[in-house]
Amino acid sequence: MVQKKTNTAWTVAALMLGLLLASLDQTIVSTAMPTIIGMLGGLDKYVWVFSAYLIANVVSMPIFGKLGDMYGRKLFFLLGLVVFMIGSALCGTSTTMTQLIVYRAIQGIGGGALMPITFAIIFDIFPPEKRGKMQGLFGAVFGISSVLGPLAGAYFTDYVDWTWIFYINLPLGIVSLIFISLFYHPVLPNNPNQRIDWLGTLVFTVSILSLMFGLELGGKEYAWDSLQIIGLFAIAVVFLLLFIRVEMRAASPVVPLPLFGNRLFTASMGVCFFYGALMISAATYIPLFIQGVFQGSATSAGLVLTPMMLGVVASSTIGGRFIGKLSYRGIMLGSVLLLLIATSLLSLVSIDTPRWQITLYMILMGLGIGTGFPVTSISSLHNVDFRFRGTVTSLVGFFRSIGSAVGLTVLGAMQASALSRRLSELLPAGAGAATTPADPRALLSPEFQANVPKPVLEKMMVGLADSIAYVFQVTIVMAVLALIFILLMGRAKMEVPAKGPRKEGGSPEEGSGVHAPQHM
Repeated sequence: MVQKKTNTAWTVAALMLGLLLASLDQTIVSTAMPTIIGMLGGLDKYVWVFSAYLIANVVSMPIFGKLGDMYGRKLFFLLGLVVFMIGSALCGTSTTMTQLIVYRAIQGIGGGALMPITFAIIFDIFPPEKRGKMQGLFGAVFGISSVLGPLAGAYFTDYVDWTWIFYINLPLGIVSLIFISLFYHPVLPNNPNQRIDWLGTLVFTVSILSLMFGLELGGKEYAWDSLQIIGLFAIAVVFLLLFIRVEMRAASPVVPLPLFGNRLFTASMGVCFFYGALMISAATYIPLFIQGVFQGSATSAGLVLTPMMLGVVASSTIGGRFIGKLSYRGIMLGSVLLLLIATSLLSLVSIDTPRWQITLYMILMGLGIGTGFPVTSISSLHNVDFRFRGTVTSLVGFFRSIGSAVGLTVLGAMQASALSRRLSELLPAGAGAATTPADPRALLSPEFQANVPKPVLEKMMVGLADSIAYVFQVTIVMAVLALIFILLMGRAKMEVPAKGPRKEGGSPEEGSGVHAPQHM
């Protein structure tokens, strides 16, 4: 039987559409939540609409990446797309907040397949000299979705109906599904002896679920030193150690541990972790600064991210074009230098900082972060066996997401502590503790502000600004840690072979610097 040839143009269109849907649903809900709460109630469950998607997404990524390697990426991209659309349709039918949370988790599982498999397919269907450009283009989708998400959510909520923030995924998802079915024809993997590592999958799931629930519940539902949170973190550590032991013995491990013997791979994962933390810090605390300190609207607070995300799109695209010309470390050194400058400037913000300066700092932040998308996607695959492409691309997204979750938790705890400490200095004895809410975002509510005397409120705004500046002082340390991992990347660069015949489907022999595990 003759192997059909993949139509790369239509396949790319389908992949971009699928990736856009999965990344868009991380942010599209934000501006619609006040309306959704008004319709469904459940204010106390607000955070879980976001957390359910994130947790399911993080847990499923490495699993789907491995399954794609074993049984073919097309199958699991289509499966992920169908699961995502089912979750979207169910979200639109929700009548209670609990239902919405469960259906968001189903969406997250589907999204966990779409993200890593998309990047693995891109690596499969394009020759080395085009991969950097394409990875940069797809990395830019994340930046675009961060801008479009809140705006699309606001538009559908205000002018159509809030359910359409979910229903819009159905026609777009169907288009992606049709295009992939008709135009993507990969060479299926021939791994007759591989078996699913069920024990490793189960142990990994328990470990990551415990970690994510601990991060999401700590400091909110339960105190950090409570038995519940300590217990969750303890379970995460115990099952992580058990996971390592299981994977060392597994014939087809979920995460091949020898990958971490490759210094470039390990360094790339470290960069993904800290870049994820840096991106979430800016995406969270600059809007809080605009809304809380400058008294801007929720819309203006969301739009302030636009300059950063445009910077992400630009540097992601430009950075991808330099891959193959410069070493991975050389490209990333320029990136982290911009991040060090941006975080240092943001650490100096105060209530008197002009708005235009904030915008400039955000552009620098975006320019620094964006380069990491294409570079780490390719550097992590350097000298890694062809059979592990899906696993590796899933780990890139996994470490970036874990970095975001850990970074948000750590920075949130530090900001709350800094705010409390600063208010105790600014306000009369006892006044800070008596009037300061546990969640700094409560300072933004008109109801809270109406009950606080104006002189006290002004000092609270000063305290809020100073606490956010403190957060960015901490992010300087994160940028330095990212720099250390970048230095560990060495002088490796993508090997672009001489032009010649290329095998369809992307094989290990195509001269891309992909070798067998013994060279790791």
